[in-house]
Amino acid sequence: MLSRILWLWLAFLGSATAAELAFDFSAVPARQIPPGFTNLVAGKGKPGDWRVITDEFPSALPALNEKTPTMTQRSVLGQFSIEVTDEHFPILLYDREPFTDFTLMTKFKLVDGVVEQMAGIVFRLQDEKNFYVIRASGLGNNVRFYKMVAGLRSAPLGPELPVPRGVWHELKIECQGNRIHAWLNGQEAIPTLTDTSFAAGKIGFWTKSDAISYFTDTKITYIPRETLAQVLVRDTVAKNPRLVGLKIYLCDENGEPRVAASKDAKEVGAAGGDAEKQAIAGGKIFYGKGRDTVAVVQPLRDRNGEPIAAVRVTMKSFTGQTEQSALQRALPIVKGMQSRVRNLAELKD
Repeated sequence: MLSRILWLWLAFLGSATAAELAFDFSAVPARQIPPGFTNLVAGKGKPGDWRVITDEFPSALPALNEKTPTMTQRSVLGQFSIEVTDEHFPILLYDREPFTDFTLMTKFKLVDGVVEQMAGIVFRLQDEKNFYVIRASGLGNNVRFYKMVAGLRSAPLGPELPVPRGVWHELKIECQGNRIHAWLNGQEAIPTLTDTSFAAGKIGFWTKSDAISYFTDTKITYIPRETLAQVLVRDTVAKNPRLVGLKIYLCDENGEPRVAASKDAKEVGAAGGDAEKQAIAGGKIFYGKGRDTVAVVQPLRDRNGEPIAAVRVTMKSFTGQTEQSALQRALPIVKGMQSRVRNLAELKD
């Protein structure tokens, strides 16, 4: 589950369900890295010195008089490493989710740097040697796109644009299929280009060499990738529209069952109970009866017959409904899902 550092909402855009992920650093203790991020370095040298600090930011409130403060204090993410190696690229990677198509908006400020004054975003990152990046340079007064493939940088593309130090700028990046597009402060910076090197990957903050840079107000709008568990629930509900409920439970890092996929998306992440826990741990089957419904909890097994998940099937009851008849109704539903699963890793992917 996401902590207070991140919030996620779902909205319908056309026929697809879009999600927005926003990074709020105000809940992060000062001088710490936000949870959910990994400190990496591309090229040479040591990983960067990333931490959350407080900095001045233009106030969103309208000035009522000349005494109204024009700046406010804001928690921001900063990179403070001053290693002057040319091929030194500190990256703070959001490692909880990869992205395919997305729109990202962030604000950044170039604070200091003798050799470089740069800030950027890496995206569709596979590892430290394979990714895209769009970055702005204060000393070069330009915005550039390039890719890193097998540790080798491509030729940079992008225009000359003023990027003054000490003020906040807005960078917007759109990545749709093989098309990449970017804006700086509302002005087109990278006209739509096409590249097929990376179809999906992770997103992170980027600097270079001794550049000290800050980031804040980062939001990502994207189409979430469906896991196999989510696909199984969606397809099964489509084939069995009379099902009252259908959930797949997986164990979290503490060994507790949580909803990984559900007919009701709001239930994803909710804790399971003893029935789900025992179904996963011991392959047991449970039956429960409500006022108008019956529920069956069964293990979902891998190709070796080992239980790897639990499935709760909720159905309408009928006059004369028995435990045995409920099990007979639920069994083919679970078997159909199980036939498409080879192992736990595949179910999560």
